[in-house]
Amino acid sequence: MPELPEVEVTRRKLSPLLVGRRIAKVHTTRPSYFFLTPPAELERALPGARVVGLARIGKYLLAGFDDGRRLLLHLGMSGQLFTEHASSVRLLSAATRASLAPDEQARFRPDVHTHLRLEFEDDGPELLFRDVRKFGKVRLLAPGQSDPRLDKLGTDALAATGAELFAATRKRRVAVKSVLLAQEVIAGIGNIYADEALYLAKLRPKRAAGRLTRAECDTLIAAAQQVLLRSIETGGSSISDYLAPDGSDGAYQDERHVYARTGEPCFGCGLAIKRIVIGARGTHYCPRCQR
Repeated sequence: MPELPEVEVTRRKLSPLLVGRRIAKVHTTRPSYFFLTPPAELERALPGARVVGLARIGKYLLAGFDDGRRLLLHLGMSGQLFTEHASSVRLLSAATRASLAPDEQARFRPDVHTHLRLEFEDDGPELLFRDVRKFGKVRLLAPGQSDPRLDKLGTDALAATGAELFAATRKRRVAVKSVLLAQEVIAGIGNIYADEALYLAKLRPKRAAGRLTRAECDTLIAAAQQVLLRSIETGGSSISDYLAPDGSDGAYQDERHVYARTGEPCFGCGLAIKRIVIGARGTHYCPRCQR
């Protein structure tokens, strides 16, 4: 699932390509749970709107228009937001990938999974939102309107403090990893970066959240922000579906210390990385370095 770094990379790369442009036409697929605003309404309401900004709140993107409306975009688990000239094997079916010759790049053409496509009046690159699993979301918000998904979010992970985490963990017996993943506490951290942050902070993911000291909360927040900023710097993690708007892969997956490295040696002590399940999420840690 795209987490804060992937969404922020998407925002930074899309913003200069979208701001100032006016939508000419909207293409959608049939109604589904992907569309919080019916596709027919998007096709009718969006043409003529000029993009004036692109913001991020947690794992959500908000495109602002000149009339005060906003378009809420959430990539869900497998959503891909990119321009029409993007080229990547991650946009191709398994059969198409298998048919490609070595080093061959097939240009993407909108398919049944391309649920939203925006054309612009300047005839420049179109914007496409593709989601095979349809857990992504699109909603058009009226001027001044919010959304329950945004209202319940906690402090953005890049702005969070150790004091906030300490306050949120008092008298809680749940695992500290579960608190990191609770978007109403800290917005933006997902499974990959929770594991990596806990490793850098030398804290076991199963530690009872209420047992963390103030100093440990400070260390954990600092570690989380270090991991998130480094992932943004490297373009995010392209482990499964994620790609940048230009079709390029992120590189942070090559720097992981524990996530999805079950059985491999810890870079710090050499002991094998272990995998457990916390809150139905696969969790990775070093049994020696993390306490």
